[in-house]
Amino acid sequence: MPTAEDLSAVLAGAVVDPAIFDLRPDYRVLLLAVAGIVPRLSDDDSEAQLVAAEASARALLAEVPAELVPHVASWREAYRAFGAKPQRTRNSLEALLRRAEDGLPRVNRLTDIYNAVSVQHLIPLGGEDLHRYVGAPRLAVATGSEQFDTVAGGESIVEHPEVGEVIWCDDAGVTCRRWNWRQARRTGLSDATTTTLFIMDALAPLTDAGLEAAGDDLLARVERLGPDVRSARRLIGAS
Repeated sequence: MPTAEDLSAVLAGAVVDPAIFDLRPDYRVLLLAVAGIVPRLSDDDSEAQLVAAEASARALLAEVPAELVPHVASWREAYRAFGAKPQRTRNSLEALLRRAEDGLPRVNRLTDIYNAVSVQHLIPLGGEDLHRYVGAPRLAVATGSEQFDTVAGGESIVEHPEVGEVIWCDDAGVTCRRWNWRQARRTGLSDATTTTLFIMDALAPLTDAGLEAAGDDLLARVERLGPDVRSARRLIGAS
């Protein structure tokens, strides 16, 4: 089982391409690596967290449409900056907010928890199975040759990102397309995941304090998922 030092070593290798900061100087990412999770299906605790997140989203959207929520609007601008159409490919925060009105998905308790944190803190948040990573995580601008494994029409296929698209990747290929739009199957969480990489993408108006608070909240919830949970974190920004 990875130690806290092992997790820190993985995060030390994480890289954000300087071109990302040219695109959005306000971008920051908080990476959390967590090991020792006891995998389980959704339970009463994760259900309660989702219910609270749904209530938070409904209250917010009663005041303003999802696309005009400042945290969502900022990501829409970022998507347009690299050529994506945000009305067609929604950032993960907007997608969850829109689903929350009718009910967030129930997947497993780990996924349920990070989806609840994403909605309540208004931050795109991804969870990856760290055991399935090849090398360290990188946020880069795609050349178009990278491989992205996904499903279409019920069949497993390999796609390629568009040239200039912002992607999370490792040494084996794309792990998430369009910054935080769609995750690859290879590194996705499963019901058996015990070691996770959480990626918390931030743009203004989310402050550094808000980003750290979201990370603290997520970690406090995940630490309840096993008696031997250990973690490491790293904040990367333009400065």
